[in-house]
Amino acid sequence: MKRISSIVAAATVAAGVFSAPLASADEGTPAPEGQQLSVISELTDTSAISDQNWVIPGNKANRPEVKKLQATSPAMDGREIPLAVIPSNKPDSPTIYLLNGAGSSEQNTDWLSNSNVVDFYKDKNVNVVIPQAGAFSFYTDWEQEPNSQYLQGKQKWETFLTKELPGAIEPYLKASDKRAIAGMSMSATSSLLLAQHNQGMYNAVGSYAGCAATSYPLEYEFLRLTVNRGGAQPEQMWGPQGSPNNVYNDALVNAENLRGSALYISSATGLASATDMPSYYTNQGMPPAVASAQAAILQGEGGVIEAAANHCTHNLKSKLDSKGIPATYNFRNAGTHSWPGWREDLEKSWPVFKEALGVED
Repeated sequence: MKRISSIVAAATVAAGVFSAPLASADEGTPAPEGQQLSVISELTDTSAISDQNWVIPGNKANRPEVKKLQATSPAMDGREIPLAVIPSNKPDSPTIYLLNGAGSSEQNTDWLSNSNVVDFYKDKNVNVVIPQAGAFSFYTDWEQEPNSQYLQGKQKWETFLTKELPGAIEPYLKASDKRAIAGMSMSATSSLLLAQHNQGMYNAVGSYAGCAATSYPLEYEFLRLTVNRGGAQPEQMWGPQGSPNNVYNDALVNAENLRGSALYISSATGLASATDMPSYYTNQGMPPAVASAQAAILQGEGGVIEAAANHCTHNLKSKLDSKGIPATYNFRNAGTHSWPGWREDLEKSWPVFKEALGVED
């Protein structure tokens, strides 16, 4: 029950940007002149991560193919950010930055714990970098410093992910200058945001069941649902609803700034699919009562969240269509806000990423 609750809860909504001169993705620079970069080192196993699946000996999420690293964030006072890295077997390979959802690895709702991400990417000739921290942060730069269990001190995730980390991790991996970013639920919004705020940096962007709009009254309250789970308020993150910084972080308003990147965008309807039924879990050996309870959570909470994400995503499609900005869409007829859909997105977004990144077999 706890696992399914966290799966359903692993997300919600948000995104944004102002217009800026358009650049091609290959012109993006991860290290502006004078920018202080991260320092990359081997992961230090601390009490903060010792109960996370990806570092627990014997856990299926703790894979030997994954390099366990950490990177400092100068903007966050030198905080060490754990990184799970699936390295390419070839030098000069592009890099995919894959973001976790709301609970991230802090709640074991990360890609390593809930998908076949390692087996899928390990032979694709790309480097995959997964920040294993940032729960409930929207991977954005906050106006204020929260003080809760998950959100403490400076939250400068956009600065870390776009200014500090790439210029350090890409040379470490002997990577090329091509890159993509993708995320699910909360971080689907983040992926749109980071691409919009840093035009030309990402050749491809994946948004799996997120919500681009964040500055409208209802959508701002969607933000609150997620950020509240981290013990903070959206006002601490972007200021009041409708404020300039909130509008800057609205990817629907600023959809024009996605032009130039290959886009993969998905959502489901929220209607129950085969993976939301009790039989799906009883077939895996769960007792019928437990399977029924888990299915009820997915069909109830997960259905409502995904229906909201579906509404948001169709609005984004309409905006992009009106501007003549192409994208690849995956609108599923059924499915809740849960991992089976995001595992599908991992695979179905690959052809978009492969072409945009120039990956050869």
